[in-house]
Amino acid sequence: MDANELLRKVRQIEIKTRGLSQNIFAGEYHTAFKGRGVMFSEAREYQPGDDIRDIDWNLTARHNRPYVKVYEEERELTVMLLVDVSGSRNFGACGDAKKNVTAELAATLAFSSIQNNDKVGVIFFSDKIEKFIPPKKGRKHILLIIREIIDFTPESQGTDIDVALRFLTNALKKRSTAFLISDFIDGHDYFSSMSIANRKHDLAAIQIYDRRDAQLPDIGFVRMRDMETGQERWIDTSSKKVRKVYEKEWYGRQQKLASVVGRCGVDMASIATDEDYVKALLALFRRRGTR
Repeated sequence: MDANELLRKVRQIEIKTRGLSQNIFAGEYHTAFKGRGVMFSEAREYQPGDDIRDIDWNLTARHNRPYVKVYEEERELTVMLLVDVSGSRNFGACGDAKKNVTAELAATLAFSSIQNNDKVGVIFFSDKIEKFIPPKKGRKHILLIIREIIDFTPESQGTDIDVALRFLTNALKKRSTAFLISDFIDGHDYFSSMSIANRKHDLAAIQIYDRRDAQLPDIGFVRMRDMETGQERWIDTSSKKVRKVYEKEWYGRQQKLASVVGRCGVDMASIATDEDYVKALLALFRRRGTR
């Protein structure tokens, strides 16, 4: 992609996703992803209905009348986007390619974050850590992230989610809100690393998948290529048995994924490339906001 085309693409994504984050997601994001806790703001005289546990006994004794401590939410967060850049992200049969949906979704999350004055960073991963962009604030930083997501070329094509989660746990010392964005086509075991990462951080998983990942159309013999290994083979899609085996493998992976995120206590949204990701993100935010 040449520089002018890249700039145009970045600008298109900014216009669309910045509007979404301002008009749709701003309040939902704030409710769903709370700050690190509360901090002391001021002290004032006691009013009927105040919690007696908030009484400032030193001030009360000094002024001979009751005073209470007032707290406010410590709002600022660090948001990390864990973005899968393996070979399968280039696949797009039904709707847009996974990498394009990922770019828009990540940009929406990033702009929602800076609306709340949060820092945003990115971990690009394949079967290794491809690149780490430390958390920062500001529009310029977000545009850098979008540009990298669109135009990043990984050194490897494989997938290892365990590597990404371990890096998150070790690289960020302070608690963060982390979004793991992947198609989750990964043969490695990542239960332990996800469980540890979610205890240290606030982790949410977002699956981006193509409907052809789940089901083959009946179109006769087709040459298929594994976008991560490069292996090619001819598949007879007119065979019901072949289609059933393919579908069974998909649902097996989905059941495993649901089991892992469920046992780890991680909220997840699953989004097809040909559907509106706005509804799925809103549902994820609202689900978390009610906890």
